[in-house]
Amino acid sequence: MSIELNTLRALLIDLDGVLWVGNQPLPGVADFFAFLEARKIRYILVSNNATRRADYTVERMRTMGVIVSPENVLTSADATPRWLRAKMPDIKRAFVVGESALVEALHESGIERVERDADAVVVGLDRKLTYDKLKQATLEIRRGAKFIATNTDKTLPTEVGLTPGAGSIVAALIAASDTAPLVIGKPARPMFDLALEMAGTTAQETAMLGDRLDTDIEGAARVGLKTIMVLTGVSTRAEAERNAFKPDCIFADLPALQRAWEQY
Repeated sequence: MSIELNTLRALLIDLDGVLWVGNQPLPGVADFFAFLEARKIRYILVSNNATRRADYTVERMRTMGVIVSPENVLTSADATPRWLRAKMPDIKRAFVVGESALVEALHESGIERVERDADAVVVGLDRKLTYDKLKQATLEIRRGAKFIATNTDKTLPTEVGLTPGAGSIVAALIAASDTAPLVIGKPARPMFDLALEMAGTTAQETAMLGDRLDTDIEGAARVGLKTIMVLTGVSTRAEAERNAFKPDCIFADLPALQRAWEQY
């Protein structure tokens, strides 16, 4: 183990593949959060899922026996308009490839959803995606609209296996528009900076707890966070051992992580 767990003051915790897979809760969630509360470890639940907002996560955690505050949840649906409002305030009109959570979050931040002449094309997972929507998004980007990706997760873990994620849609638009997007979610820096701001801790005293090498682990390592990987989601131990950015710790699941942490 290349980090001492007792030096951590906060965790950024991924959701899909760490706390649940699809509709199925993973083992040990309630006990793990009770442990964090007892140790006074701060946490922010950080998800690239742009189809959900904080209220969904709060309610889902409640059904698993864990009470969390909306102030402890950051999804890419909420992070995207928060970042745009702070860093790109001239964006007022957006063509949205995404679902209601993203549209609502943008609207609440004062960004209007439009069908043409947009300041930006904002892209998340869209399970009702059509060719016409991809076509219009491409035309808007080629006309000069900023290309904003909530995240670039190519796949999404579900009970039936890995399914296409927002990154699959982003990839199609990159190919069609010859334009690279500004990415908000992991592994890009904006999501980590926002989450650290919410936690009130520095990168050096915070770890990212996730299941994906390409988003959770590599992204966190690039911004100076410690990294903890669990094997309940996408990436495997063998993949981690071959990866350029290796996790500081690898555990089978949350109970294994908790047992190791309790030794301190």
